[in-house]
Amino acid sequence: MPRSLFIGDVHSCADELADLIDRAALVTGDRVFLTGDLLSRGPKPHEVLKLYRELGARAPVGNHEQRLLDAHRAKRRREKGPRLSASHQSIVDELTDEDWELLAGLPLFVEVPEHRVVLAHAGIDPSLPRERQDPWVVTHVRSIDADGKPSEKWGQPWGELYRGPEHIVFGHNARKVPQLHPFATGLDTGCVYGGQLTGMLLPDGEPPPPVRDRPACLVSVKAREQYSDYGRGLPE
Repeated sequence: MPRSLFIGDVHSCADELADLIDRAALVTGDRVFLTGDLLSRGPKPHEVLKLYRELGARAPVGNHEQRLLDAHRAKRRREKGPRLSASHQSIVDELTDEDWELLAGLPLFVEVPEHRVVLAHAGIDPSLPRERQDPWVVTHVRSIDADGKPSEKWGQPWGELYRGPEHIVFGHNARKVPQLHPFATGLDTGCVYGGQLTGMLLPDGEPPPPVRDRPACLVSVKAREQYSDYGRGLPE
């Protein structure tokens, strides 16, 4: 029976993506989903896109893809775009029209109803239904602040307050270990920062199991090196 592998933020780490696919022992018919932020900060953006196509993978748009798209559109219009790092600028300068079409086609959410899963790059505001979510929140949220508002800062994880019914698989908020909540799973374990690339492998038609059993579904590979220093260590 086909399985589904959900993978955290890759950030241009193509070698680790290939390592994780090997570790999961994927076979024909298995499906691959990523949490967004396919590109930037890591060493091999073009190879990541090549693997993404070969795998027939699906992903929601990440904040880094959105930034790249904003810069690309500004460049075409000869307007001032967002400030870019050297990593982002090289991607903007080198991607092909086909690459830009792929990035522009990434949706805000990816629905995987056979697993009762929805992928969102960063998460959601747990106080609102999905159809009312602010796109900025979906691509940037990490926590809920003391006033009950979504925030990009580190604090109480939004997943602690989310009560379903769909299970949200997300990335963005890089941690040393995956975030496991009753109705949400965070898979960004900071590969590009020297951590790990982590995936969750589910049998056909099965939802993510309860928190106590979910670690058995996780598979990880260590980063081959630290490609980026974001100025902080990864929180637990």
